[in-house]
Amino acid sequence: MHQGSRITAVGHYQPARILTNEDLAGMVDTSDEWIRSRVGIRTRRIAGPDEPVDELAGHAAAKALASAGLTPADVDLVVVATSTAIDRSPNTAARVAARLGIPGPAALDLNVVCAGFTHALATADHAVRAGSASRALVVGADKMSEVVDWTDRTTCVLVGDGAGAAVVEACAPGEEPGIGPVLWGSVPEMGNAVRIEGTPPRFAQEGQSVYRWATTRLPAIARQACERSGLEPADLAAVVLHQANLRIVEPLAAKIGAVNAVVARDVVESGNTSAASIPLALSKLVERGEITTGDPALLFGFGGNLSYAGQVVRCP
Repeated sequence: MHQGSRITAVGHYQPARILTNEDLAGMVDTSDEWIRSRVGIRTRRIAGPDEPVDELAGHAAAKALASAGLTPADVDLVVVATSTAIDRSPNTAARVAARLGIPGPAALDLNVVCAGFTHALATADHAVRAGSASRALVVGADKMSEVVDWTDRTTCVLVGDGAGAAVVEACAPGEEPGIGPVLWGSVPEMGNAVRIEGTPPRFAQEGQSVYRWATTRLPAIARQACERSGLEPADLAAVVLHQANLRIVEPLAAKIGAVNAVVARDVVESGNTSAASIPLALSKLVERGEITTGDPALLFGFGGNLSYAGQVVRCP
């Protein structure tokens, strides 16, 4: 049994194509002012037809691995959070392992939609604590552009594509864990509020229900995640919430009481990238030096299924 794990590196990847609000105004009845005032998004990245989810995931994972100074042979667990993979088998994690040349890892996909990455991170942490893994690659990757109706102005303005990844390693004996206890759960009776259903699958949501739930119910749950790590919200250096909508992220961050924290606002330039949003935003904060090694950051995912999961981590 190991006593805990920590994130030793992060990485992210976004496709090259930028879709602006002005571009969308030429596709559906909307405007830059309407989009920015309601959801705070200015741009989003859109993957091409020849860029599947596992390719996005593979690029982010390769960057995290390089940043950690590890080789593919060092990894024994690959966990990919995604809800937009088209193929059932081989799963996205197995394809990422094949792309990177990781020999013989446990490879599993996790579908908890927008809360996927924080669930995946907890799963990797638990595997390390149980002694069944020593080094894990944890990836959140989604290609929302493939499941959105581009004629629906209420949803097509929200989404983007991308991937973010973290390397999780066992702590040395006596070392403080760098990933705190997860607080996770769901509201099954409200599960239909966010959907990716049908053939072909299409994204739909009840925006007002999600907004009310996120801004009224979630602050207390996020504060509990801090308590589980033995920290006050004022101790946090960063708050990285699921990047759903700036009008959800900002009030939720304020209600948590993290008065000294940098609040990730990557939704402005990336849109809602579902499971990719938290690791993407975290990796950018690290890359820009807005948070430094050892800083405590609250990661908190919420959304599809009306699931949520959060934990405090120490920055790599």
